[in-house]
Amino acid sequence: MTTYAAARARQRVKRARYAIAVTFCAHGAVTGSFATRIPWIQDHTAISAGQLGLALAFPALGASLTMPLAGRIMHRFGARQALSALLALWTLSLTLPSLAPGMLTLCGALFLMGNAAGMSDVAMNAIGVETEREVGRSIMSSLHGMWSAGALIGSVGGTFAAHLDVDARVHHTIAALVLTVIGVTAAERVLDVRGTPDEEPPPRFALPPKSALVYGLVAFCAVFAEGASLDWSAVYLRDELHTSAGLAAASTTAFALTMAVARLAGDRVVDRFGPVRTVRWSGIVAVLGGLLVVLAPDPYTAMAGFACIGLGIAVVVPLAFAAAGRSGPNPSQAIAGVATITYTSGLIAPSAIGAVADVTSLVFSFGLVTALACGLVVGARVLGPRAGDRVKEPGDALRSGSRP
Repeated sequence: MTTYAAARARQRVKRARYAIAVTFCAHGAVTGSFATRIPWIQDHTAISAGQLGLALAFPALGASLTMPLAGRIMHRFGARQALSALLALWTLSLTLPSLAPGMLTLCGALFLMGNAAGMSDVAMNAIGVETEREVGRSIMSSLHGMWSAGALIGSVGGTFAAHLDVDARVHHTIAALVLTVIGVTAAERVLDVRGTPDEEPPPRFALPPKSALVYGLVAFCAVFAEGASLDWSAVYLRDELHTSAGLAAASTTAFALTMAVARLAGDRVVDRFGPVRTVRWSGIVAVLGGLLVVLAPDPYTAMAGFACIGLGIAVVVPLAFAAAGRSGPNPSQAIAGVATITYTSGLIAPSAIGAVADVTSLVFSFGLVTALACGLVVGARVLGPRAGDRVKEPGDALRSGSRP
């Protein structure tokens, strides 16, 4: 390869990296836009808190059932075209929940929303892993940081719309159209990962490979702590430490901001220390954070604990996806397996914390979170490179299987 051709290849990969980062951001913005208008949707459909909790389980259910299809869609149409279509389905599905007139239609809308979310998530992460191979250094943490940044942007827009008392149907329609244009435009510029003509297509539905289960268990510990902290940190400060509603809400914001910042900066840490040492020390920080929460004598100590939990778990899921993408002949299938486990963890964590708290206390519940965080320290070694992993080879960016 000539110097000129190599320089052009690097430039195309660089543009592809920025493009996949924008798709992560757009994907996250849908989640943030939806979450801020849940109270409006509850009032519009006239459902109880219990019914709302049941309805909110349907996105994870829908995602888990259809994630295995993403690999086959990518194999048939190519990663770029598949991501463009699946991301458009996800951004446009933002309009569905606010249009639902009642409980049954809301569950159906959220189920369809979960279908689109899960498949686009798998496609997005598969391309992210391939882009990381081409770049030659860690980028998955910053990509997930862009997702978190997108969620924050969507939340800010949703908060502003709610403050102005804008009808959620109007807000979500405008947001969906804007995010579709941004997301699809970016998706058309990502790496076009394609299998070889003689490659056997992935099965429509299949159990995740054993490697995905191992990576997924490590990710499970992180996502469980994330779901528990996001949904219960404010309640913990209010009920256990008797703080004000404003300060309690600030703990959730601090946790989310810590995760976003840590993910955006995480790639440099991973490149310097490697995934195993990074996750091991991150797990130690998460454990210390959990201990601060459990033993906190005042709300500020607990807030520092939640911030440490966010810092400690931030890079784990991106590194689990990266490890899955390096393993086996069908990385999209392994990524789908990890994604299914993480979605399931995110689904059961909030309800599990509540169930344990009903029997014991929230303090004991976060003792469970702290114990699971120990799993990051123990399981960190499985996220390191293994013999037989797919590695970047010179000239990959110019080959037909991965076109910028």
